[in-house]
Amino acid sequence: MIVKLFRSLVICIAVSLCAVTVHAQDDAATFRNFQFSFSRVSQAWTKCNDSLRKMFEAKGIPYPATKIYLRSFKAQNEMELWAAKDDTSRYELIKTYRVCALSGILGPKRYEGDRQVPEGLYFIDDFNPKSDFFLSLLLNYPNYSDVVLGDKQKPGGDVYIHGGCVTIGCLPMTDPVIQEIYVLCLNAKISGQNYIPVHIFPTRFDRRGLNFLGRAYAADTAKQRFWVNLKSGYDYFEKNHKVLPVMYTPEGKYVF
Repeated sequence: MIVKLFRSLVICIAVSLCAVTVHAQDDAATFRNFQFSFSRVSQAWTKCNDSLRKMFEAKGIPYPATKIYLRSFKAQNEMELWAAKDDTSRYELIKTYRVCALSGILGPKRYEGDRQVPEGLYFIDDFNPKSDFFLSLLLNYPNYSDVVLGDKQKPGGDVYIHGGCVTIGCLPMTDPVIQEIYVLCLNAKISGQNYIPVHIFPTRFDRRGLNFLGRAYAADTAKQRFWVNLKSGYDYFEKNHKVLPVMYTPEGKYVF
C-alpha cells in the first residue's frame, strides 16, 4: 500500500513538473509572438540580433544570454551591460552605452513629480513595444526600499529605459541604442531570464566619485546614509562580479 502511494506521489509530482514546464514554454511563446507582432520589435531584432550574437561570442558567452545585468551611473551618463555564462560564472563587461539625457540631480527618487531618476536595485518589469518613446522597458520602481523611504502616498512610478532621448526621470537612449538593449533583454526573457537586474547608482563609488559626493553633498545626511548602504552592493559586485538577490531590512535598507 505504501509503495503504491509512493509511486502515485512520484507520478503526480512528475506530471505537475511537466505541466509547469509546458505552461512556462507556452508563456514564453505567447510573449514572443505578442512582441514580434509589432513592427518596431521585429525590425529591431532583424537589425540588431546578428551583431549582438557576434558581440557575445567574442566574449565567449552563449547567445541568447540568460544571465544579463544592467548597471547605470547617473553622473557619468552611462549604462553598462554585463553577462555571465551560467549561474556559477562571474559576470563580464560586454558593452557600455551612453544615457543621452538626465533630469534632476544626484540622489534617489522620493516622490511623484520630483523629476529624479531613481537610485537603487531594480529589475525589468515589463516590455512596451508601442511606447511613445519608440521602445521602452519598465523598471519595478518603487521597490520596497523606495516605498519605505519615499512618499507613502505618491512615490511616483512609470520609470523606463526608453528611446527618444528625452526624460523627466527615466533613463533615455537614442532610438538605435534602445533597439539593441530591447532586443538583448527580449531574447534573455524568451530564453528563460524572468528577472533582468538593473542597478542605478549616483556615480561610480571609486575614490574620485566618493570625493565628489563628499564635497557636493556633505550637508545632505539622508543621501549620504543612503549612498553608504548602496555602496555595499557596488563593492560586492566590484569584488566578486556576482549579482546578489535583492533583500531589505524593515527600515528599507538593502541587505548585502
